[in-house]
Amino acid sequence: MRIVIQRAKGASVRIDGQINAEFSGLGYVILLGIEAADTMEDVAWLVKKVAALRIFDDAEGVMNRSILDIQGEHEGTDGNIIVVSQFTLFASYKKGNRPSWFRAASHEISVPLYEAFIQKLSEAIGRPVGHGEFGAEMKVSLCNDGPVTIIMDTKNKE
Repeated sequence: MRIVIQRAKGASVRIDGQINAEFSGLGYVILLGIEAADTMEDVAWLVKKVAALRIFDDAEGVMNRSILDIQGEHEGTDGNIIVVSQFTLFASYKKGNRPSWFRAASHEISVPLYEAFIQKLSEAIGRPVGHGEFGAEMKVSLCNDGPVTIIMDTKNKE
């Protein structure tokens, strides 16, 4: 599994012109890519890392607070995280100029892991996690804060 976490001050995801999830205030937009070799162990590792990641400023302006530490500093029904499926994180661009997606997992593998990631992350932070719709054409908007963008890959844990 590969994720891109963007620290945001407000975000939304729209599907067919309708808001599917949104938050205002501090939070994360997480783009989640899944490959065929991924398992529930990858989900568990990523959830633990995301929940504990300290990239929000403390009173001294040092990135020392996690998503758990900023509870209550947002508005909206979807907590302060939005997760969007993103198979293009596994693009192969070695041959030619048109990417291929052979490393991205099939729907049979991806959908259950995507849904498990959202559920386990919601449990870890103790509130709902907003999300897109797997396979849908989505419009994601965010105000990247910092900007702070972190990439994590469960195949590169060290």
